[in-house]
Amino acid sequence: MFRWIVIVLLAIGVIGTGVWGYQEHQEKNAILVQAENNYQRSFHDLTYHIDLLHDKLGTTLAMNTKEQLSPQLIEIWRLTSEAQTDVGQLPLALLPFNKTEEFLANIGDFTYRTAVRDLENEPLTDKEVETLESLYEKSGDIEKELRKVQHMVLEENLRWMDVQVALATNDQQADNTIVDGFETVEETVKGYTEGNFGPSLTGTSKENHDYQFINGKEITEQQALEKVRELFDIDENTDITITKTGEGAKVPTYSGSYHTDDKSGYIDISTKGGHPLSLMVNREVSEPKISLFEGMEKANDYLSKLDFKNMEMFESSQYDNVGVYNFVYTEDDIRIYPDSVQVKVALDNGEILGLSSRDYFRNHQERNISEPTLTEEEAKDKVNPNVEIQEQSLAVVEDDLGEEVLAYRFLGTLGQDTYQIFIDANKGIEVQVEKLKVAENKYE
Repeated sequence: MFRWIVIVLLAIGVIGTGVWGYQEHQEKNAILVQAENNYQRSFHDLTYHIDLLHDKLGTTLAMNTKEQLSPQLIEIWRLTSEAQTDVGQLPLALLPFNKTEEFLANIGDFTYRTAVRDLENEPLTDKEVETLESLYEKSGDIEKELRKVQHMVLEENLRWMDVQVALATNDQQADNTIVDGFETVEETVKGYTEGNFGPSLTGTSKENHDYQFINGKEITEQQALEKVRELFDIDENTDITITKTGEGAKVPTYSGSYHTDDKSGYIDISTKGGHPLSLMVNREVSEPKISLFEGMEKANDYLSKLDFKNMEMFESSQYDNVGVYNFVYTEDDIRIYPDSVQVKVALDNGEILGLSSRDYFRNHQERNISEPTLTEEEAKDKVNPNVEIQEQSLAVVEDDLGEEVLAYRFLGTLGQDTYQIFIDANKGIEVQVEKLKVAENKYE
């Protein structure tokens, strides 16, 4: 009797294991099928969007009116975004495809820049028309190559999961038809981007003149160590670790750090001139003993000691027991918002806990600011009439394209919220509308 009970239990266990294994197998297959379906959908969507992109680029060449051209260019920009999303959903992480993605990004950048400007007063130049013609031609080449891959995928019932496995294992024996096709697309685009894109598509603002305005002599590691100790205001008994960035860094820096029982710090300073680019101090901050205004004075004094001149505080906030202050450079009473610096101050004793000056050193330069075309009253008429304006001034800000423009800044309220509204001082269009931040609520 006992033997039969054991046999029955073993049989139940074997059957249960089989059922469990079968279910696991089915679930695994379902996941693989879903992944394959997503890859197939993304690939065919990519091919479709490239088809449309080619057609739309061709259509723009036949247009001559601003009313039709601007929406068409915006549609091309939208299609490039869709195509980039499709590429991002394909298993191509191990396959170099950056030139094609760069090509799509540059098309989007060019068409957006062109569409948002006033084509009535600034129509397409001969150079821009040539660019559109070359984009149309090259997108046609990409369309043909993708169509070839699509035909083979459908004809031979190729699976993207096999592509993923082949790329991950570097399997040379696997059917790499899809991989070969995408490598052909990449080579097609590579030849174009290296010889044809140039600055006419990207402009100078996208390059963002990375830190070319940092000045001063190169400092040694020992000088960097002394500078870091001075900026942290720590004595000789505290050990500081100094490292230097490798070749190819956008801005060569020395990084310094220290750690004690109650706090730690980290800092980046430029090797050229020893300018502090960022500083962080981590410690427990107790209950405030100084006001937010007194903290602002501490921050202002700190910037003066670091030789930041003509800085004006334009925004302050308190988060827990820390004051955060945003400063901008001013020139002839005009705020230069790209040249900004942020300082964090502990409100228990006024110690500087943070500094971020990368924007300042990336953008600060000599500027030739011309007189505005519009008067302050003319610009004020462009502001939403429901906004109650509290103050106004001139400012230099960056537009959506990353280019600096002279604008009138209007500070106003709408309901319970406060806004900064920037109106282009020459064209009368809204450059930025920004809702000012308030201190974060505490949820306990």
